[in-house]
Amino acid sequence: MRRRLYFIMPDLASARKTMDDLLLARIEERHIHFLAKRGTPMEGLNEANHLQKSDLVHGAQVGLALGALLGFVLGGVLVMSLVTDDRWQIVTVLGSGLIGALFGAWVASMVGVAVPNSRLRQFAQAIDQGRILLMADVPEHRLDEVRALLNAQHPEAEDRGIDPHIPAFP
Repeated sequence: MRRRLYFIMPDLASARKTMDDLLLARIEERHIHFLAKRGTPMEGLNEANHLQKSDLVHGAQVGLALGALLGFVLGGVLVMSLVTDDRWQIVTVLGSGLIGALFGAWVASMVGVAVPNSRLRQFAQAIDQGRILLMADVPEHRLDEVRALLNAQHPEAEDRGIDPHIPAFP
């Protein structure tokens, strides 16, 4: 299990040095992500991808749940009003729930891809001021070690805490 550490870096040089220190601490590059204001040069840094910048995953999860719920309700209405054969009632309810879940996840993910990540809203002001957000996904058993390393070697970095959990597709 991995947990996400958040640090606000004051500038590009500090962010690059932090990236090097994390790599030396054996944190893989694919688990280190940086997010900055649009137009900020990010050479030498592993920039956050679209899944991390947008609310796609959260939107898909909400859409899946709401779509399934509405699908089951629609299936119940169909069973009560149209489907009279007992053999097809359970299939109708389950099928409409499944179709509703898939449709809800698809529609909500389309909306979520256009919306900034809600988990990163607390860092928006710092990013707008030109600072750089570091997101490092660290194994839970190394959390204290890596956090202490970054706090000791980078006093200029602002420790912004730990995410309670990271999404399935970070």
